[in-house]
Amino acid sequence: MNILGNLLTKAPQPPRVKKQERRGIEIKSQREIEIMRQAAKIVATVLKEISQIVEPGMTTADLDAYAEKRIREMGATPSFKGYHGFPASICACINNEVVHGIPSRKKVIKTGDVLKVDTGAYYEGFHGDSCITIGIGEVTKEAAKLIRVAEEALYKGIEQVKAGNYLLDIAGAIQDHVEANGFVVVEDFTGHGVGRNLHEEPSVFNFRTRELPNVKLRAGMTIAIEPIVNAGSKRTRTLADKWTAVTVDNSLSAQFEHTVLVTETGYEILTDRSKV
Repeated sequence: MNILGNLLTKAPQPPRVKKQERRGIEIKSQREIEIMRQAAKIVATVLKEISQIVEPGMTTADLDAYAEKRIREMGATPSFKGYHGFPASICACINNEVVHGIPSRKKVIKTGDVLKVDTGAYYEGFHGDSCITIGIGEVTKEAAKLIRVAEEALYKGIEQVKAGNYLLDIAGAIQDHVEANGFVVVEDFTGHGVGRNLHEEPSVFNFRTRELPNVKLRAGMTIAIEPIVNAGSKRTRTLADKWTAVTVDNSLSAQFEHTVLVTETGYEILTDRSKV
């Protein structure tokens, strides 16, 4: 999903990864995959709607209330609310806020802001998880490029998904694209497996590392891929609320995430907003 998710959490030593329920890597059955499609569709629908309604003058608390209402209307419950004590249904981060921002009536969205909205839905025993970054009105050229590159990096990683490939194929594709465009990948947080639990094994890195095993992908795995990209330093710090992570140099940050199914020949993006 620091423990959230998108809720990611600190590990005993770097890099920091999300707190996961240690049950091993689950291979989903066809019945389970179909339920996950429905959970993911709910998430995609909510994020698409938020991208359409958000405007300057709204607060992040407004978006949180909307997301919870819509998730429940579609027969699911918010994955994030109450997760390790997180108080809301979305993580909402603005500009230099990296992840886990707590929605607030004091956080008013303004023209030029870089807004990250991350949410999850729990439906019939399974979770969907996704994040988008939205440029509010007219943003700077740097901000527009950052948002574009972060989203492109997500899809560069997804293109490496198929049975027989490895997690570091995903990580390398993301890292190479980000760095080729003059930005940096945040190394404090990673993606994760997703299914019965919001955070499952394996950790899905966005950069090359030898810290954890380079897991081979198998058909039926469901993973949340979520590159976080900064315009300046890759380093982050956590605020006094013990949730919100920000860039140490006040630089902008962008994030995109999809829940992805591994297939024998490639992948299926379960949280595809273009299909809702």
